[in-house]
Amino acid sequence: MPQAYLDAVRQPGQTVNNLFAFLGIVVDTIEPDRAVLRLPFKPELTQGAGMVAGGVLGTLLDETMAHAVLGGNRPGERTTTVDLSVSFLRTVKPGSDLNCEARVVKRGGRVLFVEASASSDGREVARGTASFLLLT
Repeated sequence: MPQAYLDAVRQPGQTVNNLFAFLGIVVDTIEPDRAVLRLPFKPELTQGAGMVAGGVLGTLLDETMAHAVLGGNRPGERTTTVDLSVSFLRTVKPGSDLNCEARVVKRGGRVLFVEASASSDGREVARGTASFLLLT
């Protein structure tokens, strides 16, 4: 399942990840323990003050970290986020795309530790860390 999903989610116009399709997230890279996702700007992602909503950044960080984990999972391994911490470093200017890169820092017996960085216009805008539980 993971490899078939990973192959499908990389395709333009993919339909295997509804959240990616809804938000417009594009997969740039998924490899073992590393992922890079891109979120092209859409006005619908802004909050009342006109900036990209913090929840959107948190979602992008979480999804990028989850896909870094998936890229390194063995067949039959499933994971779920159990802890997520986000630091917002600066606002995202309206009209700016987001790029996010994540890497697995450590694969423990049942817990994986992951970190990610989101950037816009070449500047880091948010940083995240998460723990994922391995479900067998």
